[in-house]
Amino acid sequence: MNGLKSFFKKIFSKKIEKELSHPGASSGQISPDEARVIESFQKQFKINFDNKVLIATALKHRSYLNMTNEPRTHSNERLEFLGDAVLDLVVTHFLYEKFPKKTEGHLSKVKSILVSKPVMADIAVDMALGELVLMNRGEEKTGGRKRKSILADAFEAVIGAIYLDKGLVDAEEFIHTYLLVEYKKILRESLYRNYKSLLLEYAQSNAKCLPDYRVVEELGPDHAKEFIVEVWIAQELLGEGKGKSKKIAEQEAAKHAVRKLEIEEK
Repeated sequence: MNGLKSFFKKIFSKKIEKELSHPGASSGQISPDEARVIESFQKQFKINFDNKVLIATALKHRSYLNMTNEPRTHSNERLEFLGDAVLDLVVTHFLYEKFPKKTEGHLSKVKSILVSKPVMADIAVDMALGELVLMNRGEEKTGGRKRKSILADAFEAVIGAIYLDKGLVDAEEFIHTYLLVEYKKILRESLYRNYKSLLLEYAQSNAKCLPDYRVVEELGPDHAKEFIVEVWIAQELLGEGKGKSKKIAEQEAAKHAVRKLEIEEK
């Protein structure tokens, strides 16, 4: 048994030694590409890092490691893992203070919306964070700078980097500035997108059928059409919506039906 332990100890020691001996791993060396994104990030967001390797790492997608021959641990994935936990804590604390009369269940639902990957990605788009992410040419050519999973991970990794370099107070300020200041808008938009699913749940549970969306009128020229859609459940007209696409008109119709049926807007 002791021999086996000794064997694994040697294996892990060699692996750690290899990673630490890689250029830039422990020496803090910064490549020209990294220096460029560090300068751009600090200038754009007015945050100066003491340990600039942290923000460079936060903006380093794993595909970039194929160009630099760095180990997987030098991508932003570990910082994203940390940032996700910091984000969860800050948002939970915010909701706890903001809504003292709401139940744990309600707070959990709201938090799940605010910390969701689509919301993180939308924020990263608004911040133009995709332009700063380091990735290889193949990833970039296939739309990596607009890929929501990459953007969401980069946003959370930046939070992790700020937390390590500046502490929880600064990380909290960053989260408030770019996420929580817009919490009402985010919740409204999420609820709007959810009207169709709320109506679907209601129809399946109460009417044992599916909502029937019918386009009843198309207005305007082809380049600027508007659609009017009705939604029916069990031969009953429950709502009407208007929009520049059928999808938007259906959502609007579903919203009116949800309000008419007084379905709880979770």
